[in-house]
Amino acid sequence: MNVLWESFDKNEISVLILLLISYTLLFLLPSKFNRDVSLLFLLFGFTIGVFFDFTIGGGLVDFFTLNDSNHYELFDLLYYLSFAPFSYFFIYFYESLHINKRTFIFYIIGWAAIGLMMQWVFTKLGIVEFQKGFTVPYSFAVFLITQTITSLYYELIRSRFVILKKTSK
Repeated sequence: MNVLWESFDKNEISVLILLLISYTLLFLLPSKFNRDVSLLFLLFGFTIGVFFDFTIGGGLVDFFTLNDSNHYELFDLLYYLSFAPFSYFFIYFYESLHINKRTFIFYIIGWAAIGLMMQWVFTKLGIVEFQKGFTVPYSFAVFLITQTITSLYYELIRSRFVILKKTSK
């Protein structure tokens, strides 16, 4: 815990600001989905993000570090918590924009571009530091995969369950 406070700087402050903004937006958006579905997609976003980050950011591959260290710490978890609202936003706008077979690829590419932009910002803030020759553009494939899996998972859930909140007219 002592290491946390010795290196508390702009990247930790940035993670806190990111969480504040993303969760505030999450709660300000009009509720579109049943509570259970909303929680499911928040959990799914957290899980798929952590899975890919642990896969390419740690272990044998170890292409990047988070928050000043190659060791996991509290602010790494807080950074991972930001994946949940972004997954929810992805699904929220997927439903709101009525994404279909013709618009699917454009939507995925658009969100992959948003992911690249966010990752570039994170590298500038020192939250993510690449190593072993990995650079931001390499993440495009990761974002394409995670966004596609998320949307296919959403389609599976939508085809089997009533997910939208009932609105009274």
